[in-house]
Amino acid sequence: MSLKKSAEISWFAPICDGDDDFLGNRNPLYKSSWENTCKIVQTADKLGYKNILCPSSFQVGQDPLSFVAAMSNLTKDINFLPAVRCGEIHPPMLARTIATIDHMVKGRLTLNIISSNLPGDNLSSKVRYERSREVIQILKLFWSKDFVDFEGQHYSFKLPSDPAKPYQLGGPLLYFGGYSDDGIELCAEFCDVYLMWPDKEENLNELIKKVKNKAMRYGRSIKFGLRIHAIVRETEDEARAYARGLISKLNLKKGEDIKNRALDSKSLGVSIQNNLRSQSDQDFFVEPNLWTGIGLARSGCGAALVGNPDQIASKIKSYIDMGIDSFIFSGYPHNKECKIFGSHVLPYFNNISLSKQLSRFPEIKSNSPLSEGPRK
Repeated sequence: MSLKKSAEISWFAPICDGDDDFLGNRNPLYKSSWENTCKIVQTADKLGYKNILCPSSFQVGQDPLSFVAAMSNLTKDINFLPAVRCGEIHPPMLARTIATIDHMVKGRLTLNIISSNLPGDNLSSKVRYERSREVIQILKLFWSKDFVDFEGQHYSFKLPSDPAKPYQLGGPLLYFGGYSDDGIELCAEFCDVYLMWPDKEENLNELIKKVKNKAMRYGRSIKFGLRIHAIVRETEDEARAYARGLISKLNLKKGEDIKNRALDSKSLGVSIQNNLRSQSDQDFFVEPNLWTGIGLARSGCGAALVGNPDQIASKIKSYIDMGIDSFIFSGYPHNKECKIFGSHVLPYFNNISLSKQLSRFPEIKSNSPLSEGPRK
């Protein structure tokens, strides 16, 4: 028997009103309430998923950092990956919030850095990434220095760092997703995991090479992640039938309205997802087992792996072979699909935590008021 391949396999918390039994159906049973999303996270924790992405959207979403804080004592092993929209919180206060939560969850915190517009803003991509660069630099100073002396275009201050020292030495891992040249440059310089959305394998390979080369210029190496949906059933016919059923009640105009409510709906990444769907066949498959129908009613990640357990596992293994280390899956409805994927696919893999693999938990050397003192 061959050895299991290792990867970080995670799930998704639909805290931005993104759960349903049929796309575009808006079934109140799946409303993104605290109760519903709490249950999904607890299911993922119990089944052995290693991380959970908590997205951010002002119009329809719960606050991701508040959500994670509330889940700290309701989970045992799973890491959290809340989206942090740069500029939304004044950086010193953001650093303190992150440190507080990191201590609450005892290091089970990672961060998804996003740079989309704040509600009411309409800044250029270049300006938004410049602001994000300053926010990340400031966070890293709080995590590594005794005193923060920073002078930038967007922020300028001199402050002690003790109130913002996190549980993890060096701070949480930074996951990042962005397709523009400015975004890739930012990730290559500062972040730990580059998150991609679904695409043809040849395109994913090219993107991985591009980001790797950028990171090498900074003397760095980074991990790669894939955010994607999944529909797995005992047979491929059953999986494809379920996929067709998901969009069987979808009004295309309503689907567009659902997509356009998101702050990132006009981003380059979303346009790439739309273009991928335009290349698909009449059943919305763009390559074997990669189905783009979900993008008819969802901004952002717009494709799913569809097939039987062997097919899905084989596809994931091919992604691992090309250099992808982390996967964030989801399905509709999320709690049910979390259980099905966990039963059918997780056993094929050695599921690891990237933050533990990268040794984020040496002795704390801070006298932060958030800490009980140095750990031995």
